[in-house]
Amino acid sequence: MKAFHFLRIAAVITLLYFAGHTSGIPWTPYTEPEATPILEAMKNHSFEESGFKGTYWDLYFGFGLVISVFMLLQAAVLWQVGSLAKTDAILVRPIVVSFLVAFIINAALAWKYFFVVPVVMSGVIAVCLTISLVLAGRTQAVPRGASSDKPGPGGS
Repeated sequence: MKAFHFLRIAAVITLLYFAGHTSGIPWTPYTEPEATPILEAMKNHSFEESGFKGTYWDLYFGFGLVISVFMLLQAAVLWQVGSLAKTDAILVRPIVVSFLVAFIINAALAWKYFFVVPVVMSGVIAVCLTISLVLAGRTQAVPRGASSDKPGPGGS
């Protein structure tokens, strides 16, 4: 397998991560009676700050939606980076490193503050990105318009 394969796998897993996160709306797994007053207080206490008038629930829900949008964007960009890696895997290495660092931090934050599923998802994506990074370092750039399937001059 080549670097772009692992980038595409990372993109698909990120898309699944997005789908899982988004399907968790409203992101409140707490059904115990003790949690209900806290959720109600978040929904009922309104405030105004920097032109925003809303509740803590609005912030909580809004940040959840923003995270979903950015996860979808990450999946799309990773897919596109995979396409770029087909022709010049070395060129995409700085982008892959940026995503790798972000997903490692995501896994650490999920470990500290959330559940096992986001830890595993971020970890698997980070592994795919690491493998693609290693494979990209071993690849030679293919000139545009050239095909690696054709023999070179005098070759067969």
